Amino acid sequence: MKNSKFETSIRKELQNKTILISGGAGSIGSALAKKILKYPVKSVRILDINEHALFKLKREINNPKLRLLLGSILDKERIEMASFGADIIIHTAAVKNIEISEFNPMETIDVNINGTINLIKIAVKNKPKKFLNISTDKAADSSTLYGTTKNVSEKLISWAGSHFEDTKFASARFGNVIETKGNVFEIWKDEFKKNKPLSITHPDMKRYFFHVDEAINFLLNCLLLMKNGEIFIPKMKSFKIKDLANKISKKHKITGLRQGEKMDEILISNDEIKRAKENKNMWVLKLYNA
Repeated sequence: MKNSKFETSIRKELQNKTILISGGAGSIGSALAKKILKYPVKSVRILDINEHALFKLKREINNPKLRLLLGSILDKERIEMASFGADIIIHTAAVKNIEISEFNPMETIDVNINGTINLIKIAVKNKPKKFLNISTDKAADSSTLYGTTKNVSEKLISWAGSHFEDTKFASARFGNVIETKGNVFEIWKDEFKKNKPLSITHPDMKRYFFHVDEAINFLLNCLLLMKNGEIFIPKMKSFKIKDLANKISKKHKITGLRQGEKMDEILISNDEIKRAKENKNMWVLKLYNA
């Protein structure tokens, strides 16, 4: 049975391991930490710049194996200390909001690209067994600054994976997660509570969505599969934004596309799909020969 085999493999993978999650107090990072702490790990280190989010996470997770580390991925000395002795690094830290990133381009580039470079350099020095980078479907044929920076971070990770043998590097690229903070569902929930029409950028816009438990299981599966710079891309279902909004309320207001925003996101570009290996539930993309 797949689930029992998967659970056995993950348990073996994580047993007595120290895991560092950058941006770990965010939606994906905290959900990942909660899941990983169910296994016989040595410790889970959460590195995050948001003190309040770390405080809240501590209230949610009462586990002596949890380590809360306040710091930025732009602080090289801090991340070197945070990653010392770590067996696995999972990199989720990023500036993600489309509008905020467009109006703060230098800060976005600094965090999403230079922060990733910092972590790669530390990984080359400290030699964890694995380094998994979390990416986004907006990196495929990117049109926004956020998507462009994540596309660059994918290339950096793939390059590292093809050049450094002591650590296995890979990226996981997926679409939207329904339960994450700051997404359209959070906006709709607030608007519905206030009896306001739901904000929709365009009635024909489509996006990829799955649930947080699906995202976490996909990431854990990537840990098992990664070897040398792959980009793992799950086959997700696309939904029309208007149809999702209708399940909450029939009252809508059209706000228009934001700068650089596409009508339809894609998980993998036409050029990439020619080079990718297709499995039942995902594509595995290699950018460099290793």
